[in-house]
Amino acid sequence: MNLRAARAVADTVLYEGYLLYPYRASAAKNRSRWQFGVLGPPAAAGAAFAEPPSLSVDCLLEPRTAAASLTVHVRFLQVQRRETRTAEPDWDEAVEHEITLDAVPLRGPAEFPITVPGGVDEDGPVVRRRWPLTARVRTDVEPDGDLLRLTVAVTNEHPGPVTGKREATRRSLIGAHLLIEAHGGAFLSMQDPPPHAAAAAARCRQHRSWPVLAGSDDVLLCAPIILYDNPRLAEQSPGPLFDATEIDELLALRVMTLTEDEKAEARATDERARAVVDRCDALTPAELSRLHGVRRDPATDAAEGSTVPWWDPAADAAADPETAAVVVDGVRVAKGSLVRIHPSRRADAQDLFYAGRVARVTAVVSDVDGGTHVALVLTDDPGADLHDWYGRYLYFAPDEIEPLTGEGR
Repeated sequence: MNLRAARAVADTVLYEGYLLYPYRASAAKNRSRWQFGVLGPPAAAGAAFAEPPSLSVDCLLEPRTAAASLTVHVRFLQVQRRETRTAEPDWDEAVEHEITLDAVPLRGPAEFPITVPGGVDEDGPVVRRRWPLTARVRTDVEPDGDLLRLTVAVTNEHPGPVTGKREATRRSLIGAHLLIEAHGGAFLSMQDPPPHAAAAAARCRQHRSWPVLAGSDDVLLCAPIILYDNPRLAEQSPGPLFDATEIDELLALRVMTLTEDEKAEARATDERARAVVDRCDALTPAELSRLHGVRRDPATDAAEGSTVPWWDPAADAAADPETAAVVVDGVRVAKGSLVRIHPSRRADAQDLFYAGRVARVTAVVSDVDGGTHVALVLTDDPGADLHDWYGRYLYFAPDEIEPLTGEGR
């Protein structure tokens, strides 16, 4: 993944929660918006409800040349208040900023001040106001065995006191995160470090930001939410919806059901809201169908060209619940075996009602994550045969059952 592709993923982090369905300024949840990665002013009073002023990340780097260096991209939003002399409500917009720090050395500490000016723009009846931001980036590089441990910290350094919530938001860096490029070096995964780096990775500390590989070993995304390595956007998604935990199909359908007056208000609320409404209204049936889901095996189907879906039993001849078995306490348990249930995982409080009950195994099944589950019906249940016919089973892990043999039955 190049930096452009990584930035597209980072944009979803930057604007997560910026607007929420129904995308109108009159909606209560859009009057007091909340986003991830907020760096609040350090001298804010308790009543201002400001968030902590800093984030920091540790990551591991393997230098490949003596002249290895870094480029650090600090990305965040600045609040911009839109005021009108009309009946339209005032609204907090966002101005996107990306501060690029070039040729950061891979040795010792370094500091980089950040200053973002405020300003006032007038366009007819609309006045837009921004408040200045002051921050500082600190980097430090220390050897850890054959590796280098890189620390990057970003701190809001607004100098004055802040007393109110609105003022605290105006003096905050919103959605703050980092994109870090390595030149002449390679980042190591912090989620799944190679064996030789496991101990060094355990010594790394993260504060309100978590580093993940961004498609290659020379680009790192440090986000205020926890992601897997190499995150990517779904190719079926036609564009951002900003809504936390968004589901494209559901939100697109909800937007399409808004009345024309509601859509007009959303369009007037924000240019990004206008884009959401226009895009959802323009979806063709084929595009909407693409949002409904896709079947694929990311591990094997694409690479091997398999024509059998991963969930089809034909994809793995060994995965046959009729003949599959699991060994519990040295006893083979398979379809037809009798067992006693001893719930221990507390996944469902109702499981406790089955403690000590005897059950018949109807199948041993595996899930796509490699877990094994034993399907059961109670032997003293008058509807056991009906449950078996419908395929309505109780599922327990192998360590929650006791095989019954001989007199133990």
